[in-house]
Amino acid sequence: MNTRFPFADWFRNSSPYINAHRGRTFVILIEGDALSSSRRAQLIQDLALLHTLGVRLVVVFGVRPQVKDALDAAGIEAERHKGRWVVTREILGHLEQQVATLRLRLEASLSLGLPNTPLHGVELTAISGNLVMAKPLGVRDGIDFLHGGEVRRVRSEAIQGLLSQQAIVVLPPLGFSSTGEVFDLDAAEVAEHAAIALAADKLILLGEGEGLLGDDGELLRQLNPDEAAALAPPREDDSELSRHLAAACGAARHGVGRTHLLSWRDRDALLGELFTRDGIGTMITRQGYEQLRKARLEDVGGLLALLGPLEQRGILVARSRERLEHEIDDYVVLARDGMIIGCAALHVSRDAQMGELACVAVHDDYRRGQRGEQLLTDIELRARRAGLTRLYALTTHTVHWFIEHGFVSAVLEDLPPMRREAYNSARKSKVLLKTL
Repeated sequence: MNTRFPFADWFRNSSPYINAHRGRTFVILIEGDALSSSRRAQLIQDLALLHTLGVRLVVVFGVRPQVKDALDAAGIEAERHKGRWVVTREILGHLEQQVATLRLRLEASLSLGLPNTPLHGVELTAISGNLVMAKPLGVRDGIDFLHGGEVRRVRSEAIQGLLSQQAIVVLPPLGFSSTGEVFDLDAAEVAEHAAIALAADKLILLGEGEGLLGDDGELLRQLNPDEAAALAPPREDDSELSRHLAAACGAARHGVGRTHLLSWRDRDALLGELFTRDGIGTMITRQGYEQLRKARLEDVGGLLALLGPLEQRGILVARSRERLEHEIDDYVVLARDGMIIGCAALHVSRDAQMGELACVAVHDDYRRGQRGEQLLTDIELRARRAGLTRLYALTTHTVHWFIEHGFVSAVLEDLPPMRREAYNSARKSKVLLKTL
């Protein structure tokens, strides 16, 4: 049925993400090109919207184009080595000036109350400070980088305190030493270290490109760090993509759940990535230590160990080893250091364009971290690829969880004929349905 207001359906579909992001910590890198473009006002508005929706924001900004313009105007040509400037005292002066100017403009923009926008009247508090400690790069390959530095540590407790006061924390690409020196830092490195130190839920890197492209030129939607690193250009080429990929892979390997590569040139990229099912750019998620993948026959023992306690408590229907082995291709699992800590299954009904979401389970010790949501997202993706238009689920204990994730109450007659005939009336399972 057509709607008079298409945005209403979008808003309904985005509500699970609004709920999921509330109270989460996002570190967002905005490169200097974006802040000197006409897109700055829109980006500020999007940041304000995220803040009003309860997202805890840390904004890192870059100044490379601004500093280059200032050096060109002063007739200064900076020496470069492996993508980094050799920062003399003169260059540091220009760098400090550009950082201060852009930081003040950014904080001023966040303090305007956003007039003439849908967020007029919203009061935002933006705070910066000596929140990133640095150390000198020193002499490398015979080159003294002088005031060029790298992150020593991020003052995570201080930042957490500011975030708890509903402030937006702004981090420039500068760091401070314990001896009072100032060092030039790579903004992407600052964002990576901040995300790791804060155990951020997301690291979002806004650059020129829309993400990582495959050999066929198509955008790659989801990769693990090893897959992404294998496709990355050499770090020495100093490209923005190289720096962003290094930061994204490093953060993912150190526990940041999801990292995103997006283009600031796309006005819908930030909100589209966060509040739609398929997203806009490239997402890099952790792998190895904890991995979401298709189940294999050798996982059956782990599945039995995971499902056994839930079956004993009557939460799940008992499944034999033989049944699991027969249906193993229907399952996806979350494996953590060799242990199966979560699973879900998609059983496709041959007599209808719908599938059953079954056996959603997460180990008691790993209930935190939105692992159930990860499993659901993967099953939905597999269902859409199979051409299914709806998912259904039967449950006795977790009705509210399914409703919170877009399912609605249904009746037995809504099930495919074969599944309806196999319904166990003794369990009195609730029937739930979701349109994909």
